[in-house]
Amino acid sequence: MLLATVLLWALNFTVTKYVLTHGFRPLAYSVVRYGAATALFCAITFFRERSFRVHRSGSLVLLGGAAVFLWLNQLGYVYSIRFSTASTVALILGTTPVFVAVFARVVGLERLSNAFWIAGIVSFAGVALIALGEKGGISGNVKGDLLAIGTAATWAAYTVAIAPLMREYSPYRISAIVLVGCWLLLAAAGGYQVPGQSFHLGWLTWLAFAYAVVGPLVVTNVLWFTSIDRVGPSRASLFANLQPFFGVVIALILLHEHMTALQGAGGILIAAGIVLERRTHLPVVEVQSGS
Repeated sequence: MLLATVLLWALNFTVTKYVLTHGFRPLAYSVVRYGAATALFCAITFFRERSFRVHRSGSLVLLGGAAVFLWLNQLGYVYSIRFSTASTVALILGTTPVFVAVFARVVGLERLSNAFWIAGIVSFAGVALIALGEKGGISGNVKGDLLAIGTAATWAAYTVAIAPLMREYSPYRISAIVLVGCWLLLAAAGGYQVPGQSFHLGWLTWLAFAYAVVGPLVVTNVLWFTSIDRVGPSRASLFANLQPFFGVVIALILLHEHMTALQGAGGILIAAGIVLERRTHLPVVEVQSGS
């Protein structure tokens, strides 16, 4: 289940790049995709729990904050893919565990050792090499690279925000509520693109869209939460670290993207940073979700 989850997430980088270059406008894609996924996941959650009730006002504040972080994450994700390559974004998102640890330290969920800060420096040196190695140099896709960093940071903030909620509510209920909030924000911010969106798209684009709804947003949530329940978050997070690697491999094969030697070295540094980061602390409650 863990391997299937990571592969489904990894394929989504390539799928997103394909649909954004074959007819879908970024915000229209997000609004329609999240609307469909939210409806499906809410139905699954209600079937399991028969309620979406939240008991405490403090929990509502955390859920609202998580929805905002997920909204920002989705905006950053679609536009980072739009401006950069799928493989580059996949590599940069490998810095997410570092951001998770930093935010967890800021809110007092864990302590960080000196070795962790070394891991952080190594990871971001990898990001710098990825930017420098792109066609046209650091100015080539700087918007996409910066948005990818923001995507990693907002996903980390979302993860830390919902960690306290996991003690009181099931991950299904949390995800369902947050998805609703995120979709409402997406509709408010990006709904203007929907009327102008042409839906006369090719069958492969619609197949990719269906995958993006069902695979990384619905099926993976069920598989991931079931896996965490069986093997624990620490072991599951080790599999999640494979997502950038598989994302790059899939993009290189299916989209025929190219990677320079500097970008490859940057990816190795990010991976080294992840290994160092994992050695320095036990993670907070890990919650992954396909972008």
